[in-house]
This record gives sequence, structure tokens and C-alpha cells, in this order.
Amino acid sequence: MNRKELVEAILKSKELNHMTKKDADAFVNSMLDTIKKSVKKGNDVSLVGFGTFTKVKRSARTGVNPATGEKIKIKAKTLPKFRPGKAWKDMF
Repeated sequence: MNRKELVEAILKSKELNHMTKKDADAFVNSMLDTIKKSVKKGNDVSLVGFGTFTKVKRSARTGVNPATGEKIKIKAKTLPKFRPGKAWKDMF
């Protein structure tokens, strides 16, 4: 499902069928932007039954170039991470 299909699915839901396509798209954009900004600041975003968005730090490490076998240094970096909630995992 892509963003356009997500907006269409929101429009079909009973709870939000009063929204226009423009409103649903703005809702999706606002929600995603809020999650990204909050996680970037270091705050976890927990949606009960869905999952948790967090910020994790990867330490510097040594890797191997697969083409040459040469050892290379990989810099430390910070990345977003998502952990699905128990209710969502139990669906599968």
C-alpha cells in the first residue's frame, strides 16, 4: 500500500468518511511529520496496539568491502527504528 492508497482507505473508513481527500492527505502528512520530528528529538512515539518508533545509535565498526576484501571503517550514525506492538505481532 502506498500513500495514495492509504488516503483512499482512510476515506472509506466509517469513522472518518466525513473527510475530504485533501483533509485525509493532510492528516497522513501531519501524523508522519509529527512522528519524524518527535523521534528526531529523541522522544519515543508509542501507539498502543501498533508499535513504537524510536531513535537508535549505531556505533562505529569495521566492515569488509565484498568486492575487494579490504577492511573499511564504518562511521557511527543515528537511525530510526520501529518495533511492532504485541497486538500487531499476534495478528500473524
